[in-house]
Amino acid sequence: MIKVRKYFFSVVICVITYISFSQDLNSLKLALKNANHDTTRCLILKKMYSITTDVKLKMEFNSQRLNISEANLSNKNNENYNFFLKQKAASLGNMASMYKEQREVQLALEYNFKSLKLKEQILDKEGLTFSYNNIGIIYFDIGDIKKALEYYHKSLKMSEEIGNKKQIATCLINIGIIYNQQNNSAEAIECYQKSLKIYEEMDYKIGIISAYINIGNIYTNNKNYQKAFECFDKSIKVQEESGDKNGIATSLNNIGYIYQVQNDFNNAMGYYKKGLLICEETENNFTKAALLINIAYILQKQNKINEAYDYARRAFQLSIKLKMPEKIRDATSSLTNIYKKQNKYKEAFDMYELEIKMRDSINNQENQKATIKKQVQYTYEKKELETKVEQDKKDVIAKQKLKQKENERNYFIVGFGLVAILALFILRGYTQKQKANKIIIEQKYLVEQKQKEILDSIHYAKRIQTALLPSEKYIEKSFNKLRKS
Repeated sequence: MIKVRKYFFSVVICVITYISFSQDLNSLKLALKNANHDTTRCLILKKMYSITTDVKLKMEFNSQRLNISEANLSNKNNENYNFFLKQKAASLGNMASMYKEQREVQLALEYNFKSLKLKEQILDKEGLTFSYNNIGIIYFDIGDIKKALEYYHKSLKMSEEIGNKKQIATCLINIGIIYNQQNNSAEAIECYQKSLKIYEEMDYKIGIISAYINIGNIYTNNKNYQKAFECFDKSIKVQEESGDKNGIATSLNNIGYIYQVQNDFNNAMGYYKKGLLICEETENNFTKAALLINIAYILQKQNKINEAYDYARRAFQLSIKLKMPEKIRDATSSLTNIYKKQNKYKEAFDMYELEIKMRDSINNQENQKATIKKQVQYTYEKKELETKVEQDKKDVIAKQKLKQKENERNYFIVGFGLVAILALFILRGYTQKQKANKIIIEQKYLVEQKQKEILDSIHYAKRIQTALLPSEKYIEKSFNKLRKS
């Protein structure tokens, strides 16, 4: 039996090792088909979910993993019960992430809380840090800053408890973003610098870059351009070490903006065009759109209207393709100014109208966030109220049971007291009776002794009397003798 168990675990370890290194979906499908145990199937499906970018496939793999977990949880005596509970929690967390991507906020929260509940049940502290953080992100996205901070701090506390440095730094970054949004620069920078220190200790380059860029953005907003430049320059060096070309383009755009706000248009243009070359190479369209808008702005300032039009037009077309209202707004604003300078008032008016529509669209998105926030608040306040009512019912029942126990205890005490008192009376009566009996026995003994003494005296007197007086026969005999003589 021991040999079989060792063999089984050896096979599982081999499968896990294979899964860890395999990035080929077809190979994993074959491994899934040949898997003989549900634990192995869950691990393979987890890997398949992580390496595919196809949303439908992700949903399919995650659903299979969830179904396998639930099937094994029907038997609470299953020796791998906690393993499958953890798999179910992870699957529900994945569902939440997919709903978040689809902007189904309420469903995303619902599945995150379902996942959270299971993780709390099995004390999966590492899993809890991610759930708390994910819930915090959703609340941040819908503008519920208070709730976002609450869950970020929960994640931070749990991460510190288990010593998960990477997650600690992530929480600090998220908290820093909120402080920055609330114009609390000092607190935000403190959070970012703490996260930077952790990332540097771990040599986690993506985190280092993120921290530098966030700190640089705060310094830019505070017009501390020298420190901002230093941060962005440091981020570029780390990005070059890690081969992060998209990140380099973003940092170049940030440095270009520092020169732009100081009206150093030549240096600004130099950084913008370097960044644009990288974006065209990597097809980083989001940063590319921003760079095209910035270049068009500088060319307008330099009165190079026709060149500015070319860049602004490219930015407009790319923004339409990206379906990004903010970028469309910025591109149409640039084109409105350019058309005015070209005396093309109809085109300028058309662009201005589109700019207004984009502003309204952005406002509507903000309103939609506010509406979602209210809906979420209503839903969870309702659930909290239902939970409170249910808890109140339980509390009333508990109080009733406690009162009943107290009454039973009091009745027992009173009953016990009465029995004790009765017992004392009985004992007292018995003691008194014993004493009376003892006195009677003693008196009887004395009487008997007196009687014995009297009887003894009588008997003694009788013996004397009997001894002194001759018997009748003797007297008669003696009398007859005298008569004969």
